[in-house]
Formats: sequence, structure tokens, C-alpha cells
Amino acid sequence: MHKKVKIGVIGLGYVGFPLAIKLSINFNVVGFDVNSKRVKELKNGLDTTDEVDSKEILKRFKNKLCISSDSKILKDVNIFIVTVPTPVKKNNSPDLDPLRKACITVSRYLKKEDIVVFESTVYPGLTEEFCGKILDKESKLIMNKDFFLGYSPERINPGDKIHSVDKITKVVSSNNKKSLKILKEIYSKLTSGQIFIAKNIKVAEAAKVIENSQRDINIAFINEIAKISQKLNISIYDVLEASNTKWNFLPFYPGLVGGHCIGVDPYYISFKAKKLGINPEVILSGRRTNDRMSNFIAKEIISRLKNRSNILILGLTFKENVPDTRNSKIFDLIRHFTDHGHSVSVCDPTLTKIKTDFNFYNRLEDVKKTRFDALVFAVNHKSFKDIYPKEISKYLNKNALIADILGIWRKRKHTFNYWSL
Repeated sequence: MHKKVKIGVIGLGYVGFPLAIKLSINFNVVGFDVNSKRVKELKNGLDTTDEVDSKEILKRFKNKLCISSDSKILKDVNIFIVTVPTPVKKNNSPDLDPLRKACITVSRYLKKEDIVVFESTVYPGLTEEFCGKILDKESKLIMNKDFFLGYSPERINPGDKIHSVDKITKVVSSNNKKSLKILKEIYSKLTSGQIFIAKNIKVAEAAKVIENSQRDINIAFINEIAKISQKLNISIYDVLEASNTKWNFLPFYPGLVGGHCIGVDPYYISFKAKKLGINPEVILSGRRTNDRMSNFIAKEIISRLKNRSNILILGLTFKENVPDTRNSKIFDLIRHFTDHGHSVSVCDPTLTKIKTDFNFYNRLEDVKKTRFDALVFAVNHKSFKDIYPKEISKYLNKNALIADILGIWRKRKHTFNYWSL
């Protein structure tokens, strides 16, 4: 089967590029992305997302993988896999523009018997009701007769090399038995994990969107308990340490929920729920709690500062060891601090070039001339592992505040004023 298959991956970001790399081990694969800069970097062996190393990239390019920012590369493709982002607009409603554009691009090269698979996170029904209709209209072909749809939700966890795309369980679905068989065989050659066949496309879509929504809600619950713990003058981390001794306790931890998945996906299922006349109270309550957590943390820190303090924040990305600042709540902290007259500097070793309104350092060694009144440990990058207390003390004034949001240093001996959730 795989000798006849030519796979086209549309979208070469966190999801699409690692997928294209692994698929190209067994299949003829082409990749398309509208971002010509991204394509050029990848061709030179540079993946700025740090998901694929240079050696593997160049090795695959020598074999069965070609990529381009020119959609003509999709000309002879018969299995299209769409992995474009599904963000939200300012009002938190689904922004389907990337999907719409991807569907229009695919429709130019769609032929009879082709299969179009979507991996992007969407609300249940969107693949067939939105994407399918666009493909139908633009290609002049008939869905479920001339071409067929599939949905296999991405489960990329940025920065996680253990649960990579070639090791996880893959959920696969299609609106056609023959297409489902083909997709099962393709994904079986991709991953050493299991293949789970969902009953239909809607089931697979729903499964994906609730995976991240569930995590968002669980974190929101712990964030709420963290606020209560602050008023009780106890540490949420001490509470969780005790609770974790029970065999069926689910360990989640407080913090700032950002990024392009957990903080976004709940809005997709909520949007669909409202269309169905259902008020998604729990889902949206969790979102509000997590969105407001940066405000709570900022207030706690500011209440412990003197006027016009000089603050150093460690970490800017939305999670540890990932060079991605999309929807990072650290920006909210910075805004709160500057609105109260404080001066902010940020150090993040995972980032190189970034446009900011504040002092930014890629390395702590570059922060030499300034002494800070407060240090906010916001993101637990591995390069920050051994900096406390000896390394960090050289950057702080006497009686400076250490605000350890993640509680990483809470069991250390402190010579500075220490605060944590």
C-alpha cells in the first residue's frame, strides 16, 4: 500500500513537522507551509521549535521528504494531512481562518479517491460541517463519493521527548470504511503505540477537545485551592504533597496556564455547546479562574514590594524548555508590574531573538550591572536548575524578594525574603 501513497502535510509547525519527519521513514512525504522563513530554516536543518534535531532533519531530506512554501508541491498527493493552528479570536470564539485557507489550498490539488485527514484541534462536527463543505465547494468534487475525510487528533506535547508522535496511542477516524483501513495502516507505521479506532469523526473530535479541557479544569480547581491556601497561610504544595499519598488522588499543580492548547481548546467545545443551547458553566468557570491567576499572583508579589522595585523574571515562555511565548501569561505579570511603576527585566535561555518593551537577556551571565529588588521564578527551564541560592544571590539586593511561583525552591534555606503559592 505505502508504495502507492504520497502524503502531503499542510502546516509544518510543532505538530506537522515532526509528523512529516516520522512519516517519511516509510512513505513518500511532502510538506507545505505558507511561512517561507520557516521552510528555509528547516531546509537548513534548523527547527526553532526544538522538536526535531538537525541530524534527523537532514537525514530525512536526503531520503523521502521534501518541503516547500509553494503549494504546487502538493500536486501528486493522495493523502493530505492538515495540521494548521486553531487559535481563538479576541472574543475567544474559534478562529477558523487557518483551517479555511488550508482547505482552499488542498482543494486545488484534490482528486477522486483522495483522503483529507485533519489533526488540528476542533469542536465536534467541524471537520465534516466546515472543512468538508469548503473542500466540496472549492474542488467541485463530492465529499463521501469522490473524496473522503479522516480525523486523527494531534497529541504533541512540546518539549516532551518521551511522548513523541512515534510513541503515543493514535486515535484514528474516517467517514468511509476503505479510507479508515488505509489511515489505520499509515498511522500504524508511524507509531509504536496503539491505534484506537474511534466510532466516527465526531467522537474523535470530541475526545481531543476534552483532553485539554479536562486538564484546564483540573488546574483551575488547584489554582482555586491555592488562593484559599494563601489566606490560610499554608502552602498549596505542602497540601498537595499530603494529598498525593492517597492512592486515587489526581496530582495537578497550580500555575499560569498559557500556550496554544490548554488555554484555547476549552473555548472550542464551549462555542459548540452554546450553539446547541447548552451553557458550559464548568468549562468556562475553569477558563476564567486560570485566566485570572496571573492577576492574583501579581497582586501577591506586588503587595510584598517597595515602590518602584527592580524586578527580574526567570522565564518568559508558556512552559518549561520550550521556545514558545504564544499566550504566555508571563506577559500579564509584566503588565501588572509595570502598571504599578516597577521596572522589569526578563531572562529566558530558550529564546534568542524577541522584540520586547522590557530588558531581555538570553543568559544570566549578561545580567551583570543591575541589582534587583525581586526575583520572580516563573518558568522552570532546565538551565535554571542549579542557580539557587549561590548563583542567583549575585543579582539581588539585600532583603530582596524571591517569588517562587512553582514552589521549586520551597524546601531550600533562604537568606532572602521568600514567597511561594
